[in-house]
Amino acid sequence: MNRKLRLGIIGSGYRSTLADYAHLPADGVEIVAGTDIFPEQRAAFQERYRQKFGQTVRVYADYHEMIERENLDGVFITTPDYCHEEQACYALRCHVPVYLEKPLAITIEGADRILQTAYDTRTALMAGHNMRHMEFTNRMRELILTGAIGEVKAIWCRHFISYGGDAYFRDWHADRSNTTSLLLQKGAHDIDIIHWLANARSVRVNGFGASSLYAGLARRPAGNGSPCPCVAEIRSQKAWPPESTADYYPHISNEDINMINMQLSNGVQASYMQCHFTPDACRNYTVIGTKGRLENYGDTASTAAIQLWNKRSDAFHLEGTETIRLSGRDEKHVEADRAIVKIFTDILRGKAAPVSSPQSGRYAVAVGCCGAQSIRNGGNPFEIPALPENLENCDFTFSQNI
Repeated sequence: MNRKLRLGIIGSGYRSTLADYAHLPADGVEIVAGTDIFPEQRAAFQERYRQKFGQTVRVYADYHEMIERENLDGVFITTPDYCHEEQACYALRCHVPVYLEKPLAITIEGADRILQTAYDTRTALMAGHNMRHMEFTNRMRELILTGAIGEVKAIWCRHFISYGGDAYFRDWHADRSNTTSLLLQKGAHDIDIIHWLANARSVRVNGFGASSLYAGLARRPAGNGSPCPCVAEIRSQKAWPPESTADYYPHISNEDINMINMQLSNGVQASYMQCHFTPDACRNYTVIGTKGRLENYGDTASTAAIQLWNKRSDAFHLEGTETIRLSGRDEKHVEADRAIVKIFTDILRGKAAPVSSPQSGRYAVAVGCCGAQSIRNGGNPFEIPALPENLENCDFTFSQNI
C-alpha cells in the first residue's frame, strides 16, 4: 500500500494552486495546512479547499510554526522568489522534503546553499521546472533523441510576453532586488529547456538588454515598501498598448528586454531573447542540427504544432517536411503541473526519479544571474561556475532514506 502523506504549502497565493493536484485523499495524499503572511491569502486558501474538496485545512501566518506543529511529509514552496532560499533551507534542516518552485533562488550562492542543505540533511529536494512536462517540449526532445535532425548544434528561443506589464511590472517582480533579473523568474524555464534539449549545460554567457519601456510609464505612489503578495492579476487584453495604462510598480529596475548568448559544454551555441511588451504571447524554439531543423509554432498543445525541416530548399516555407501535431490535452500549465506534482509525491514514497533535478535548476539560476551581470556590464562574457563535485553527482531524492 502507498504510504500516507501529509503535505503543506508555504505561500498560499497564486501559484499554490499547483499543489491542489497532490490532494488525493483516496490515494492517501492530503494537503493539510498552508501558510501566508497575508490574512486575505490564508482565508482564500481555506475557502478554496472547502469549496473544491470539502476539506478543512489549517492556516498559519508563520511557516516555522506550521512545520513545527504539523508533522509534514513534504512541503510545496510557492512564495515570491526572494523567499525561496530561507524557507527551503529551514524546511530541509527540519528534514521536511521540499518541492521548490523555480527559480530555486535569486543568487547562485543562494541556490548552492539550498543544495548543500539538502545534501547535509539527506532530505529530498525537487526543482519545480514544469516545462519539462509540457507536450511540445517533450515532442521536440523525442525528435532530437531519435536523430530526426542529426547532431544538435544550435538552439534559439524567442520569448514573446504580451502580459509582461501586468504580470511583471505592477508588483514585486519589477524590482531587481526581489528577482535579480527576469532572466530568472521568467527565463529560468527556457534556459532549463535549452539545456535539456541540448543535453548539456552552459559554461559561458554574455548578453545585452534594456529597461526600454516600463520604467518611463506612470507608476503608483510608493507605499510602505512591502512587495505585493503574489503575481499581479493579468488585466483585460483591451489594456493595450502599455502606454495606455498606469499603476505600474513604484520601483522598476528590471530590464523589459533581455537577450543572452550561451556556450554549452558540448559545443552547442544557444540564445535566449525575452521581450515583455509584445502584442502576442509565445515561446518559440528553433533547434538546428547537422541534418535538419525543428521549430514549434505555438506552445499550447491545443493550438501548437512542431515543424521539421530535413530536406534542402533554398526558400523559406512555413510548413516543414513534416508537421507534428500535438494531442491538445495540455492547456498551458495544467497537465504539466499535474505530472510534476505526481512525481514529487512518488519521490516521497520512493517510487520515482524527477525529470528535472535540483542541479539543472541551479544551472538555470546561474545562467540567469551571469546573463544579468553581463547585461549590466557592457555585454562582457561571464563563466558559469560549476557545482562542487559532491553536489553535482548527488541524487537529491535520497530514496535510500525512505
